[in-house]
Amino acid sequence: MLELTDVVAGYGSTTIVQGISLGVRRGECSVLVGPNGHGKTTLLRAISGLIKVRSGSIAFDGSDITRERAEKLVERGLIHMPQGDLVFPDMTVEENLVLGAFTKSAAKNAKQRMEEVYDIFPRLLERRTQRARTLSGGERRMLAIGRGLMGDGKLIMIDEPSLGLAPVIVDEVYSQVRRIIDTGMTVLLVEENVTRAQSLADSIHLVENGEIVRSADEAGLLDEQALRETYLGMTE
Repeated sequence: MLELTDVVAGYGSTTIVQGISLGVRRGECSVLVGPNGHGKTTLLRAISGLIKVRSGSIAFDGSDITRERAEKLVERGLIHMPQGDLVFPDMTVEENLVLGAFTKSAAKNAKQRMEEVYDIFPRLLERRTQRARTLSGGERRMLAIGRGLMGDGKLIMIDEPSLGLAPVIVDEVYSQVRRIIDTGMTVLLVEENVTRAQSLADSIHLVENGEIVRSADEAGLLDEQALRETYLGMTE
C-alpha cells in the first residue's frame, strides 16, 4: 500500500529524515517507535505532502506520490491525523465530523461513515451536539481520529494518539484504535511508548536520528538492546 525508498526530508537547512526506506502492507498496522525529536513526525509530514521530500521516492497504492500536493493525497485516500487535538473548538462534534468528509468521494459516503465513526466512538454520539471546546482531552482525541476516518481513506496515519492523556484514557483510545485496525484499515502509527505499540503492530520500526535502526515483523521481536540504546543511551 505504501512504499518509501531512501526518503530524505527536513526543515530549512536542517535534514531530519536521513534516508528512510519502509513498506506498509495493505490491511496491516505498521508502527514507528522511538524517542521524541528523532524524525517520526517529520516522516509523516513528508508522506502526506506537508513538507517536500528532498530526495528518494514515495509510492502509494501503486502510484508515485513523491511530489504530490497534500490535498490531492487526501483525495487519493491518504489520511494524516497529526499530533494533538486539532479540532474546531466552536463547532459541534458532528460539524467537525462532517468537515472530515470534504472530498467528493468522501461526501458521497458521509452518512455511512458517520455511523461507523459513532459505532467505534460511542462517546462522540453522546456528545454529537456539544461544541468541541467542551469535550475532555480524551474526547477531543477521539474526535480528531473520527474526523480523519470520515475521509474514507485507504490508509490512515495516526501521530501519537496517546500524547498528553491520562493512562486510563489512553487505554480507552487504544482500544478504539484496535477496533479501527480490526476493520481491515491499513494504518501507519507513530508512538513513543513501545509497550503500547506492541499491542497493535503487525510490523514495528525503531527510529533513531532520522533513520530506521531496527525492524521486526513481530513487535515482540524488536531487539531489547537496541531499545535500551535508543531510549536510554545504555550500552552493554
